[in-house]
Amino acid sequence: MSGRPRSRRRPGCLAAVLLVLAVAAGGAVWMLRGELFPPFGDDRACAGSDQRLPDPIGVRGTPLPSDASDVHYFTRNGSAVVSFRSGLLSDYLHSAGITPEGEDLFDKSRGSVGVADEPYRLPDGLCGSGLRTPVWYYDPVDGVSVTVERSPLFGDHLRFPARAVVTYGLG
Repeated sequence: MSGRPRSRRRPGCLAAVLLVLAVAAGGAVWMLRGELFPPFGDDRACAGSDQRLPDPIGVRGTPLPSDASDVHYFTRNGSAVVSFRSGLLSDYLHSAGITPEGEDLFDKSRGSVGVADEPYRLPDGLCGSGLRTPVWYYDPVDGVSVTVERSPLFGDHLRFPARAVVTYGLG
């Protein structure tokens, strides 16, 4: 007789324990949802972005290079910052109108070199890998500013592949 009451209590205790565990797991997922799931379900979007960018991402009508990888973006108040890595970056700079076709990529009349020992910091909100120094800052062209990785060995070349950070308005 003592065995029967004990067997009736086990399913009730087990159900109560399972309910508590389910509630705790659900609460943990709800609290960490921002860390577990990227904004808009887009792996490229950084936390805090307020607008989803299309796929493929285009900057003022120019799509990112076809080999773009490790793409991340942050949007806020009608502007976007996009970071990506590409071996076709010089072609992209020409097609986006940042540098004129056939001219030097690092013409001092259109930009400036970053300080050699100064580490590059990603813009606030942008996630992903940062740029390795040395970097080149292009002066804004039609509201688009670009920072790229330069080759540490050959000052007139980009790294291969190079990372870029592009800032532009969405309007």
